[in-house]
Amino acid sequence: MHRQKAFVMPTIPDHPQRYTIVNELHARPFPSLTVPSHAVFLAIKEPIEAVNRDRAIDKAHLLALLDRHGGAHPQPEATHFFGDIGRHELKWESHTEFVTYSAFAKGNSARAFDPVEAEVFPEDWLTMAPGKRLCSVLIRVEEMPADESEVLAKLEEWFVPESLAVSKVVDGAAIVAGDFRIDPAGHMRFAVFVRGDTGGRRIGRIVQRLCEIETYRSMSMLGLVRARSLTARLNALDPQLSGLVSALDGQARSPEAVLHELLTISAELESLAVKYSFRFGATAAYEAIVNQRIEVLREQRLQGRQTFGEFMMRRYDPAMRTVKSAEGRLKSMSERAQRAAELLRTRVDVERSAQNQKLLESMDKRADLQLRLQRTVEGLSTVAISYYAVNLAAYALEPLAHAVHLSHGGLMAVLTPLVLLGVWLMVRRIRNHFD
Repeated sequence: MHRQKAFVMPTIPDHPQRYTIVNELHARPFPSLTVPSHAVFLAIKEPIEAVNRDRAIDKAHLLALLDRHGGAHPQPEATHFFGDIGRHELKWESHTEFVTYSAFAKGNSARAFDPVEAEVFPEDWLTMAPGKRLCSVLIRVEEMPADESEVLAKLEEWFVPESLAVSKVVDGAAIVAGDFRIDPAGHMRFAVFVRGDTGGRRIGRIVQRLCEIETYRSMSMLGLVRARSLTARLNALDPQLSGLVSALDGQARSPEAVLHELLTISAELESLAVKYSFRFGATAAYEAIVNQRIEVLREQRLQGRQTFGEFMMRRYDPAMRTVKSAEGRLKSMSERAQRAAELLRTRVDVERSAQNQKLLESMDKRADLQLRLQRTVEGLSTVAISYYAVNLAAYALEPLAHAVHLSHGGLMAVLTPLVLLGVWLMVRRIRNHFD
């Protein structure tokens, strides 16, 4: 029998980024949590829109926290890290506009949502943060009681009933709840009641989804603040623009002055579009992430209570529609101003064309008048030239006239018609040449 020859893959160089782009798929694993446990989540962002912020400062802030606990350091160019700080597991991620810290630990405090749990991030370390606190979340993970009424009793004690959102998620594997309010200690609270047979990775995914929902909800709501300031400015510009558009067919003001004002408004609208385009684009992206994160929870209603999706539909979606309305209004006003400016430019061009036509007609009349005057003067010029020419010719021919016994008067009489005829022919020839 012939031995089967082993297949050897031909040697070929790898793309320099091959392993990097593959490892990126596995770079942000979900935590694996047990029951009971708790999580502390923190998001830090610069108040200004600093997309190209100094990530080295964020990394130095992370290293300061790790060094307090003698933890390992991440890779120099890493944008995420998972390691231990004391009895907590720390997850750090650097995003486009913000950085997040997640700390997970086993067990729960006797007091639900005890602010002491947040001391994993020391106060003096927080004061050195390169930014401001955008989100601070406490998540309590407990085992799900057999009786759902016990869950509702705890939720009514922990949260504000009016804004409480609660639902079964991930095919009934857990019950999640929160009221999206900030407690006196400055934290937002979420409770997770987990069924006994739920795996640690699934619990970690649920907790991670709650953190992401709150983070991206907060980031998208920044667009609402910007939309309100933009709306105030658009409210001031809209009457001005409408007044200028209404005056396009009027004669009270010169088109040049109206066009100058239109261009001023157009320039300001364009400046506003540049100023707000990034925030509005980011808001749309964050809104999509929030909706996607809620969708993957696969919510089921719990005893008639409002779900996270319903809470967002009532409280969150109107804010996003306001942002989209402001963005659309800015775009519409920019287009109106541009169309009005184009119409006014057309009007100015037409009026200038009419003025140029009148100017050309005036120039034609002047040229015709000048030509007539020139032809009138031509006769006088012929007489003047002939006068001098006759005298010059008489001086030149006078010796010959004496020889033939022709008097000076007779010579002048002979020369005058000849010179006049010659000068007239010469002038006529020159004029015909130029014509």
